[in-house]
Amino acid sequence: MFVLVIAGWLGSRASVQGCPFCSMQGQTLTGDVNQAAMVLYGTLENARLDPNGGFGTGNTDLRIEAIIKGNPILGDRKVITLPKYIPPAKYLVFCDVYNGKIDPYRGVPIKADSDMVKYLSGAIGVRDKPIGQKLRYFFDFLDSSDLEVSNDAYKEFANADYKDYREMARQLPPDKIVRWLKDPQTPTFRYGLYASMLGHCGNASHAAVLREMLNDPTKQLNSGVDGILAGYIMLEPKEGWALATSILQDPKKEFMFRYAALRVIRFLKDSRSDLISKADLAAAVQRLLTQADIADLAIEDLRKWGDWSSLDQVLALYDQKSHDVPIIKRAIVRFALACPEPKAAAFVNNVRKADPEMVKDVEELLKLETPAKAAK
Repeated sequence: MFVLVIAGWLGSRASVQGCPFCSMQGQTLTGDVNQAAMVLYGTLENARLDPNGGFGTGNTDLRIEAIIKGNPILGDRKVITLPKYIPPAKYLVFCDVYNGKIDPYRGVPIKADSDMVKYLSGAIGVRDKPIGQKLRYFFDFLDSSDLEVSNDAYKEFANADYKDYREMARQLPPDKIVRWLKDPQTPTFRYGLYASMLGHCGNASHAAVLREMLNDPTKQLNSGVDGILAGYIMLEPKEGWALATSILQDPKKEFMFRYAALRVIRFLKDSRSDLISKADLAAAVQRLLTQADIADLAIEDLRKWGDWSSLDQVLALYDQKSHDVPIIKRAIVRFALACPEPKAAAFVNNVRKADPEMVKDVEELLKLETPAKAAK
């Protein structure tokens, strides 16, 4: 069955990791092309309705103008027939081969002036290149006038690990990235990626651009603010870290702004331990323990890091009225169950006497977490 796709692409690619400052992860056009037996581009013409069929039943010819991905079954044909009535337009057609026949299964309308053919043809050309080289290719299409191409190039970065573009980003044109960041037409969800790339190729003047964005209240709640802060720390470690800690320790800051700073700390610990020491990172997270709206996240991070230096502070939160909510109490018990200190074991025993079901539930969840870690 030939399926007409007007907007969006079906399917998703499972990914454990990805760009820490990106959203919109999932299957890309390149992934779709790789899965297809053949991908053709051309003009639909000679549409014929089937008078005995239902709505849209009929046939339409595709006059081939470009072969994105070929297959021997095509031979020298310049036209193939699609089993559906479709008005004339430019289309990208994905095909399988079934029982020795071409089986077109998906069609996407393409604007006449689109970069799509150039984009996908080039993507096929770098398919077997190192990941950094492939991402450098996609970088040049991030500002394509064709939104579908531009968003797909962004998604290639969103699916990539930070380590995949870290070295490549050093060679990127910083002034171009700054223009994107200053352009009011740039989607705000892209700020994180662009700013993190700028953190590798920029200088002090570019750091000032990121600091200005962080000082702008209208940008502090954008989804990409974590990437902006991370990029700023990369360019100005001392000043950037001072700003991050000031955000974390101020409970009057919006939750999402503080959470963005926490995400940056996670990124620094996992990917850029060369910038800030582990002790300073842990100390920064500990600043969140007194803030009830985010304390559970801080406790979880410290537990996962195996940092028990704040054991007394964490256990003391259990009886504080400000932190008397189930999600925090469970986080404290998880922390204590994981901690090897005798004081933590004694704490768990006391909680078990008062609330055995809660402790049992937390223990069961921790057991489930262990196989998940092993699978990674």
